[in-house]
Amino acid sequence: MSTPSTPSTALAPARPTRFSLAVRDSSTMLRRNLLHARRYPSLTLNLLLTPIMLLLLFVYIFGDTMSAGIGGGGPDRSVYIAYIVPGLLLMTIGSTTIGTAVSVSNDMTEGIIARFRTMAIHRGSVIIGHVIGSVLQAIISVVLVGAVAVAIGFRSTDATVLEWLAAFGLLVLFAMALTWIAVGMGLSSPNAEAASNNAMPLILLPLLSSAFVPIDAMPGWFQPVAEYQPFTPAIETLRGLLLGSDIGHNGWLAVTWCLGLAVLGYFWSTAKFDADPK
Repeated sequence: MSTPSTPSTALAPARPTRFSLAVRDSSTMLRRNLLHARRYPSLTLNLLLTPIMLLLLFVYIFGDTMSAGIGGGGPDRSVYIAYIVPGLLLMTIGSTTIGTAVSVSNDMTEGIIARFRTMAIHRGSVIIGHVIGSVLQAIISVVLVGAVAVAIGFRSTDATVLEWLAAFGLLVLFAMALTWIAVGMGLSSPNAEAASNNAMPLILLPLLSSAFVPIDAMPGWFQPVAEYQPFTPAIETLRGLLLGSDIGHNGWLAVTWCLGLAVLGYFWSTAKFDADPK
């Protein structure tokens, strides 16, 4: 006599974890921000044109004069192209993140964040989407400015593959650090105009760094300010990686600045976002 077989019970589907929900919602917010950037390219284009116009201006108008002061020899525009490009690549990142501050401020003032708060989504995904989207846009902008630089004569023939990878990693780390600061500025601003004004130091600081002239060519009282601000160590590190110049202590200073700004921006942004009643 055969015993009756017990019906097999269907396995219940596994419930998504908190991490998987965060990844899913952050991906959705990232896609939303990239679509906004594609539909409204004028802001990104305007910010991108600033470093490109500075590159063309300084190379073709001031290049001969500036190269004589840097190289110590006769006018040689190619010398100044090599010198100025690393600074303008980092300036491009600062310009791009201004758009992030404006975008975050728009989200906070137009009511969409209040709607997101009523939905069953991961709370931090809104900010994470902005950060990842901004870093991607910054790197794309750097590639475009770099392509213009190569077209007018920039060359990095001495850099090895590892140095190129290190340079790319520094650009990504710097973009992430400035993006977190820009998000905090956007959350703290009452409107988009104020966010744009508050984020202006991100594009003005490179003008006060070693991006255009060496530190030792500046007035003595100003040299410590220019040397130890966030942009100069990153510029000198990037310049050393791409051109083979001496990096010295600038490498660890650049990484320290990036990590410090990223941590500060993260805690500032998350605290402001969680406390904002809107």
